[in-house]
Amino acid sequence: MGDGTSMTPEVARWECQRTFDELGRPLRDVTFTVVDLETTGGSAEAGSMITEIGAVKVRGGEVLGEFQTLVNPHTEIPPFIAVLTGISNSMVSDAPPIDSALPAFLEFAAGTVLVAHNAPFDVGFLRHFAERQGRPWPRFEVVDTAKLARRVITRDDAPNCKLSSLALAFRSTTTPNHRALSDARATVDVLHGLMERLGGLGVHTLEELQTFSSRVSTAQRKKRHLAEGLPHAPGVYLFRDDRGQVLYVGTSRDLRTRVRSYFTASETRSRMGEMVGLAQSVQGITCSTALEAEVRELRLIAQHKPRYNRRSRFPEKVHFVKLTREAWPRLSLVKKVLDDDADYLGPFGSRQVAEKCLAALHETFPVRQCSDRFGRQPSRTPCVLAEMGRCLSPCDGSVDHATYASVVRVLRDTLLQRPDEVVEAINSRMAGLAEDQRFEEASVHRDRLAAFVRASSRTQRLSSLTRCPELVAVRREDDGRWAVHVVRYGRLAAAGVIPSGADARQYVEELGDSAETVLPGLGPVGAATAEESEKVLRWLESPGVRLVDVQGEWSCPVFGAGGRTAVHDAVEESRRALVPFGERRDLSPVARPAR
Repeated sequence: MGDGTSMTPEVARWECQRTFDELGRPLRDVTFTVVDLETTGGSAEAGSMITEIGAVKVRGGEVLGEFQTLVNPHTEIPPFIAVLTGISNSMVSDAPPIDSALPAFLEFAAGTVLVAHNAPFDVGFLRHFAERQGRPWPRFEVVDTAKLARRVITRDDAPNCKLSSLALAFRSTTTPNHRALSDARATVDVLHGLMERLGGLGVHTLEELQTFSSRVSTAQRKKRHLAEGLPHAPGVYLFRDDRGQVLYVGTSRDLRTRVRSYFTASETRSRMGEMVGLAQSVQGITCSTALEAEVRELRLIAQHKPRYNRRSRFPEKVHFVKLTREAWPRLSLVKKVLDDDADYLGPFGSRQVAEKCLAALHETFPVRQCSDRFGRQPSRTPCVLAEMGRCLSPCDGSVDHATYASVVRVLRDTLLQRPDEVVEAINSRMAGLAEDQRFEEASVHRDRLAAFVRASSRTQRLSSLTRCPELVAVRREDDGRWAVHVVRYGRLAAAGVIPSGADARQYVEELGDSAETVLPGLGPVGAATAEESEKVLRWLESPGVRLVDVQGEWSCPVFGAGGRTAVHDAVEESRRALVPFGERRDLSPVARPAR
């Protein structure tokens, strides 16, 4: 992949023609329709009807128009609702039905941002009746003054965030009285009061108003300018401190929008607030595709090891279960794959999980567990495991070389091809323990089986990809363009999008010619990290992907651990064996996908 630091001509041209939405829409230029409803009850789904609609259209503090209509609900208005609102059955008897009132309101509000106090209630009613009438609901943006007030108003300002309390706090010229137009007018004053207060906190655009959170400090908001030079394109962003050190690496389909959210309200994690406080610059790296951005993020995190990234910082800290190549092979835990013709299972991100997997294999295959080296004719004292019958004991000549080699062959086949031996052995062991009501012990064996099946599945899937010298695949993205990826030995070597009107075959060939040269590595994940290869695999296995070229063989064992049958059988056997114990603990770890 290239550096991706410069924008393509298409992106550059697009950047010069941004809309107000991309720049952030100043509140003074936004037209709002503040709406309020009166209804016969609290739920449209339960049959409640609208009895009145009131709305005020405003922009820049100026009222542009008002809308008010009673609505005939064609049902009796409950007495307590009539007392509360002052709307009686006789008042609505000659009023238009909702079938006429709703289209009139939608025409009045077209092209504006809806505002309501407790918006889910009012907007929910309007959407319900639009759907009942078969009308497409306009894609209104919505501002909820109740939700916004809860983030701004303190007990010193008002005792609560009810409309009546807020209207009093902001000295509204209209007193709410449970009539739609009056309440809408009062909500206009509340909206303007909230906007005035938020303006002092650096909230000046609709986007900032919609995402405002009191947890974002004023100092944090003042750093919004750090996002101004970033494009609206997929890529990776790097926060740096005053010394240029990378604090955090992230990825997004829209760099500018995502980074800007750190300075408004979408990002409220405390550690991110601390990181933003230290940040002095943000670097953006545009990428051709979302997959390229994800992969580049992993590589940058591994390279810089930013302290505010919690994942993927140390891909080198892994473990493998190794089946050695020697006169009397054995299993061991190692941290590195060597060019020694041995077989490896992994990688494991945790030594504890690797030890569980190793225990499952030792429980099934009685190969030696000592780390001593000895020749084909050893003559030593047997260990405790040999006396317990858990080791074939080649050290004292208890087993001949041919018999031991046959056990190792089955073990190697279990590691690389099919997990049946381990699954059957441990399930049998769990069943026996369950019969003896030794459920805690049975759960230990279940966890070992889960660790082995997941590790075996992961190794087989990764190995199937990382042994392919080259794989080229394409997929039509949501915008209609074709994304192309070149993968070599499990590493993303190139990514691109076929330009409109270009010769697709020629573009793919040229992308392959310019792709990164990748040499095969050792073990299941030699040329890339396991996390990178897994991201590539998920994309390759996603719907709509088409293979253009495959050099080598991309396949997994039919009866391997990744197969549906092996995992399903292991889970079901575990469940059946531990039914009583299952009342207290989750019994399905084997079914969880490998991470």
